[in-house]
Amino acid sequence: MLKLLKNLGKKEWLFMFLAIVFIIIQVWLDLKLPDYMSEITILVQTEGSNFNEILKNGGFMLLCAFGSLLSSIFVGYFASYIAAMFSKNTRRALFKKVTSLAMQDVKNFQTSSLITRTTNDITQIEMLIAMGMQMLIKAPITAIWAVTKILNKSFVWSSLTAVAVLILLSVVISLMIIVLPRFKRVQKLIDRLNHVTREHLLGIRVVRAFNAEVYQEEKFAKANEDLTNLQLSNQKLFAILSPIMYLVMNGLALLIYFVGAHLIMRASFADKLTLFGDMIVFSSYAMQVIMSFLMLAMIFMMLPRAQVSGKRILEVLETKDELLDGEKTKGTEIGTVEFKSVSFKYPDAEEYLLSDISFKANRGETVAFIGSTGSGKSTLINLIPRFYDVTKGSVLVDGIDVKEYQKESLNNKIGYISQKAVMFHGTIESNVKFGNNGKGKITDQKMKEAIEVAQAKEFVSKMDETYHSSVSQGGTNLSGGQKQRLSIARAIAKDPEIYIFDDSFSALDYKTDATLRKALKKYTKNATCFIVAQRIGTILNADKIIVLEHGKIVGMGTHKELLSSCKVYQEIAYSQVSKEELENA
Repeated sequence: MLKLLKNLGKKEWLFMFLAIVFIIIQVWLDLKLPDYMSEITILVQTEGSNFNEILKNGGFMLLCAFGSLLSSIFVGYFASYIAAMFSKNTRRALFKKVTSLAMQDVKNFQTSSLITRTTNDITQIEMLIAMGMQMLIKAPITAIWAVTKILNKSFVWSSLTAVAVLILLSVVISLMIIVLPRFKRVQKLIDRLNHVTREHLLGIRVVRAFNAEVYQEEKFAKANEDLTNLQLSNQKLFAILSPIMYLVMNGLALLIYFVGAHLIMRASFADKLTLFGDMIVFSSYAMQVIMSFLMLAMIFMMLPRAQVSGKRILEVLETKDELLDGEKTKGTEIGTVEFKSVSFKYPDAEEYLLSDISFKANRGETVAFIGSTGSGKSTLINLIPRFYDVTKGSVLVDGIDVKEYQKESLNNKIGYISQKAVMFHGTIESNVKFGNNGKGKITDQKMKEAIEVAQAKEFVSKMDETYHSSVSQGGTNLSGGQKQRLSIARAIAKDPEIYIFDDSFSALDYKTDATLRKALKKYTKNATCFIVAQRIGTILNADKIIVLEHGKIVGMGTHKELLSSCKVYQEIAYSQVSKEELENA
């Protein structure tokens, strides 16, 4: 967990140093109080004592108490600031790391777990720093300082204090051994609860359509009950700590006075007053020692969970980025994409999803991919923007292997429209102007032009605030076709060299589909286009159609060439359109 402290800046380290200084001052002032109390006790018991001396020592006690109060306020402020800044910096580092992770790593961690790590896990450590830092520094200083003050007072009293400390340590260590593994399970159960909740909310329409509310409630109840039972079990174990602590503390005070009474009774008259003063002072310092261990015990109640959370955060931060950034920003060609004997399988898979894929797309060409479900169409085009790296072979963009590009430079060349249209909370304008295109700010004129080409102007102009109309999270206030057209407009506004349409026309009616493709053909005549489609009508006019079957190319050519030479293409085509229509297309 100490590795996470590197997220602290210079100001936070300065505040930590100042916090330690004020804690030392606070401890010194707290430990001066028993000395003044001893002086007052002796003065009260001594005949002919000056009353002003009693007031003087009482005044010093008040000053010490007030100074200790001020010191604790400063320490509390510094600790809170350090905790807040640690939380801010760690959350930022974690978010940045997650956005740079390979798709496979994100799937391995699971979205629900990454959310928990970014929120709940960081909060656990923040609480430990804010509340625990003061006690963690103050407790050992107080304990050591107090022990040095009472060490030579009485062997019997010192022995009683040592036994009390050993009992407390034994209890705390035993609880730590039992509870630490349980807290690992707690965080995993929070992940599970988060996952069930997220799954239910994302699939709320399906849940309601199938009247599966009770089933989902039972799933949530199971996850919730498992977490609750484990937390109750942990709290019951920690509940043992408090009564034992107070039993030991009060028992020690009783024994000190009990032993002290016997020592005073057997002492000479001249030593009785000294022994009485020593007993008062020793009991005060002994309570300081026990209170120090009580503070440490409170930290140990927070430490196991924070320790588990720290490891979970480091698991993400220390994950090696599989997709290493290259150095090149420009290629030797413009708008070309070439696959050279590409084979690919997912890291956990045994069989290759794509095998020996080779083709080249030149600038201005439209290359379409078609095939049965699971043939590897989407996986193939996802290799171009490096969502995954190839297992064998190489993918070249503008004559350079994609692995050699800086990620930002590669992404600036590509306009990607995903299979599932993704909208972000904001406005029509913010969604179309989304991201950086590497060419400067996207102008309003460019945005309007992109919306018009994507055939979205018709519905955008009818919205209350047109381009400034609100878009809810996930685009839930838009239809599937509207979201797809805005996704296409977002890619057009970027003005890239290469367009990737991953089944991006599926939600459009045939008329809108045809109109949009016609407008796109004119607008993107100098760009390379890749289209993944299920409908033959979408890819009829492509310069090159690649037919995939079980991850292999079984046909490549124009529509007419494939219709006469590729059996797989014929089966797909004739299942959608009549033979006469296809031959006349």
